Amino acid sequence: MAMMDGIKRQLRSVVEWQNPDPDVLFTQWTENGDEIKNASKLIVGPGQGCIFVYEGQVKAVIEQQCMVNLQTDNVPFWTTIKKFMQFFVSEHKVGIYFYRKTKILDQKWGTTSLIKYQDPKYQFPIGLKAYGNYSYQIEDAQAFFVNIVGSHSQVGIDEFRRIISARVIQPISDYLAECGYSYADIDANREEIARGISIKLAIVFRKLGFNISDFRIEGTDFDEDTLRRINRIADLTAEAQAAQAVGLDYAKVQQLDAMREAARNESGAAGAGMGLGAGVALGQNMAQGLTMTTPGANGTADDIAGKLAQLKKLFEAELISEAEYTAKKQELLARF
Repeated sequence: MAMMDGIKRQLRSVVEWQNPDPDVLFTQWTENGDEIKNASKLIVGPGQGCIFVYEGQVKAVIEQQCMVNLQTDNVPFWTTIKKFMQFFVSEHKVGIYFYRKTKILDQKWGTTSLIKYQDPKYQFPIGLKAYGNYSYQIEDAQAFFVNIVGSHSQVGIDEFRRIISARVIQPISDYLAECGYSYADIDANREEIARGISIKLAIVFRKLGFNISDFRIEGTDFDEDTLRRINRIADLTAEAQAAQAVGLDYAKVQQLDAMREAARNESGAAGAGMGLGAGVALGQNMAQGLTMTTPGANGTADDIAGKLAQLKKLFEAELISEAEYTAKKQELLARF
């Protein structure tokens, strides 16, 4: 019975990757367990490669489409196998792995955690999230087998995508820290950033046995802390520009805002009166300054119109009384 089993195992067979699953990147041939039958043929189809593994070590890689007679053809490592295997039956088993050589296109990536770096312009910490796509291709099958496949009998494209996503964060963080882009410049320079990152990724992934290409950034976003800082900068910038547009000094506008806030938040009637009184006093001083700082004897029409606009703002902010507003207004109008 044992002899018949041995004879059956020697029957001719074909070793090939038939109808490969489009979602599989790397797979072990298991049709005959892990034994190779005598006089078998190995067929490597278009877009495929094949790896011979013996006792956990890669002994040969076939990268071209071909058909090999394992009994007679001079295949690298094949003679070594024969030394250990009697009638192709041995406790030392052979692993045959097929892999996809074609380029895998349009793969999505996204950061699994925040990319953190210091904003070079505003000097506050940035928490960035990003996503995009890329293409890749197995370039060094032996390195890929050692670094990625290991003891797995199969590696799927989805599984490999997760491996890549976990490894892109550090190169992206390093590049953003080196390139000097502020948060406001990222979207405008997305293509340039992607090119710089792809160079760093190519160095990292080449060591793992594959080449990454067409790396693109499709979108970015910031965490809540970063957005709060960004919105604060935007608000302050808008206030400064608005003050400049109406001819007000931004520092004085900030003083007025602080006084108004103090008047609102002081506890008790006396405290409220003190806060409001300080605001009114500052407003009165500024109102007097509207007259004192007017250049020339009468001033130009533009100067006086600007002073009137400032005076109205002080009145609307309740920092001067109606009587003071009316008196100063009449004084400025008299200069026309």
